[in-house]
Amino acid sequence: MGILVCHFDSLLSSSLLTNLSSFDFPLQQVRLIRSHNLKIRRTLKMSLPNSTHPAQNPVTQQQKIIIPNKYGEKLVGTLHETGSAEIVILCHGFRSTKDNDVMMNLAVALEKEGITVFRFDFSGNGESEGSFEFGNYWKEAEDLRAVIQHFNTVSRVTSAILGHSKGGNVVLLYASKYHDIAVVVNVSGRYNTKAGISERFGKDFFEIIKKDGYFDVKNRSGEVYYRVTEESLMERLNTNMHEACLQIDKKCRVLTVHGSADEIIPVEDSKEFAKILPNHKLHIVDGSNHGYTSHQAELASVVVPFIKEGLHQGA
Repeated sequence: MGILVCHFDSLLSSSLLTNLSSFDFPLQQVRLIRSHNLKIRRTLKMSLPNSTHPAQNPVTQQQKIIIPNKYGEKLVGTLHETGSAEIVILCHGFRSTKDNDVMMNLAVALEKEGITVFRFDFSGNGESEGSFEFGNYWKEAEDLRAVIQHFNTVSRVTSAILGHSKGGNVVLLYASKYHDIAVVVNVSGRYNTKAGISERFGKDFFEIIKKDGYFDVKNRSGEVYYRVTEESLMERLNTNMHEACLQIDKKCRVLTVHGSADEIIPVEDSKEFAKILPNHKLHIVDGSNHGYTSHQAELASVVVPFIKEGLHQGA
């Protein structure tokens, strides 16, 4: 049985993508080879079959991409390439990675709709370089900036940014500073950054860090899991989500999704976002915990249509 080998650039710019079904071998035998100078322009909306109205069976490939942040640290991510001109960037939460279930399942749900997705590890997390820090909200927003600028250089259109948990805070902070994203999805982000600290580390946490300048978080076997410095703690405490959200453009469409049974960040936080964001939609997933363990399908059913609607409006 033969194998069809074709350059991915040529595939996207020709009619071959829409005619694969005419070949008498299974799609699994199609091998896509990417050239070194892939540039997918906005004009792909004209050449691809409905980039904002995705094909029923989009051809997808995954590619590892490394992007340096402003500090020279390498950020590692996975591109789910469908050939769409638009791209959605997914941001993980605290002590998590790009391979978290929420990130993976949303990436798959979006790629099934023909939407290209990039999920990556923030600096100090997962495969990316750098040291883990407890706070780092604004540094992670700058990591996201580096990713968006990278895709700008290859003429991709970042149509939406989505973050889960702490990543939800990061995408909102990014939108408050840079004003170049039309759709923001905040999945279980924290409104009150001053809350949840003593609940996580104990009531004597503040006294220890004031005395020693740091606090070591240990696992059950007594090994140091990570260190919280006084500087990183203050960065979190001084991150004001209320003031940041007031700076987000009124034209920017924001979706907040939160589980009613969230055991880490109270569902009430989502309602605070709804009070101050003018172009905002709130969806509460009944019975869901923080990780949407039993509600992944419902999460995707809310997020994907919201992003697709943003693509239509931006077309």
